[in-house]
Amino acid sequence: MQRVCLALPTMRPCPDTIVDLAEEAAYAVENFGVEVHLLILDTTDAVEFAKNAGAVAALEPTPGVFVHHLGEAQQREFLHRASVRSGAADPELLLDLMLPRAVAYGSCVNRLFLGAAALDCTSVHLRNDDADFQVLDGRKVFPIHHELLSIGRPAGEAAAGVSRSVLDPADADKPVMLVAGSFVGELCVDISEMHDLDPDVYREVVRLWAPPVWSDEEKDAMVDVSFKGADSEPFSTDESVLGVPDIWDVFMCNTALDHRAYEVLPLLPSIETIGSDYVLLHALVHSGMPGVVHNRHIVNYYTPERRTGAGFIAYQTRFVKFLLSMLYLYPVYGGMIDLGRGLLDERHGLRIEPILDLARGSVDWDQAGNEHCLDVLDRSYRKLGGKYAELADAVAGQRQQLLDEAQEDARRWVVLVEAWAALVAAARAEGLGTASGVSAR
Repeated sequence: MQRVCLALPTMRPCPDTIVDLAEEAAYAVENFGVEVHLLILDTTDAVEFAKNAGAVAALEPTPGVFVHHLGEAQQREFLHRASVRSGAADPELLLDLMLPRAVAYGSCVNRLFLGAAALDCTSVHLRNDDADFQVLDGRKVFPIHHELLSIGRPAGEAAAGVSRSVLDPADADKPVMLVAGSFVGELCVDISEMHDLDPDVYREVVRLWAPPVWSDEEKDAMVDVSFKGADSEPFSTDESVLGVPDIWDVFMCNTALDHRAYEVLPLLPSIETIGSDYVLLHALVHSGMPGVVHNRHIVNYYTPERRTGAGFIAYQTRFVKFLLSMLYLYPVYGGMIDLGRGLLDERHGLRIEPILDLARGSVDWDQAGNEHCLDVLDRSYRKLGGKYAELADAVAGQRQQLLDEAQEDARRWVVLVEAWAALVAAARAEGLGTASGVSAR
């Protein structure tokens, strides 16, 4: 029986999301005959953890659905054992890359990847705690429907389960390692207020995301589509396309990945940096691997704490670090585009060596580009005034730290990529069942 991992990382109380995902897991079992492991990796404090644990305890027992709710201590225990078992020269460094004492979006997804390996799952189906499912005729629209039709299958076989195929016949034997939808609702990066205050400032800031070698026209075109997801039309009927996806059409929190992808390449363990979890999607898209894009888009929303006071400064600083990370990621992405299908081996798997070479080559990139980025941000935020002027002060006060951390994050990713294969094998050998806080239903 196919065993899959429906995966939720969270750092806040989200009992409603847990209930929704349990329903999605039951839907998958009923309609596809799979075994679903709902893996919740929870880094909340004791009070908030108890709220999530209460939601787990109240779930209706469902044959074929197994729920695993691990707090930070349980995760640390599992990761420590796996790091030691991997034979790493510095298992404590490896543990810090996987579970740092700071928010790290890529790291939390990497932990889900290792958890899936430990559970012997063949795919991971990623969700988030600040999104809802669309509803049609009173029923939730679950993305796992399209994901299980195609994930892991040879692309030629997957063609029978999509509404349209643009598959190159030469790719028919390649496995579908990526199935994804997008989102509707709020921007996937919480910067819409900036646009409301001053569209010109918004455009200048978002243009910093574009590769510096692009023309102004190309940068403006990128601004027009950035962070917006799908159109606002509500779901009415299923549509899905098989072919090489466009990176703009996939959203990491509405994605299924085959184990032959995430067991090869980990995400960046960047601290306090949004958008650090897309590198694997870039590798699959730029290598020309077939995938499926569907329209079961999730509904994105933002929790209030990130829009005022310290929460605002913290989130917007993560956006600043996202912009700074591009200095080290664009050489990698550009190299992936140049290599194209050369990123794949003769068995259609990702080759880690060329990706690792690209990552190593980017870590010593001249910081002048990031110096310019911070200058533009400082000017832009001060023009907006108010809390954005306070943000400018906060960023200016840690300017060198931000520059250094962006470079250090790139270096830490290289370390993790080098250790990843051994760490995945160790996680699979350890298993997750010995970790406390695991319950089965």
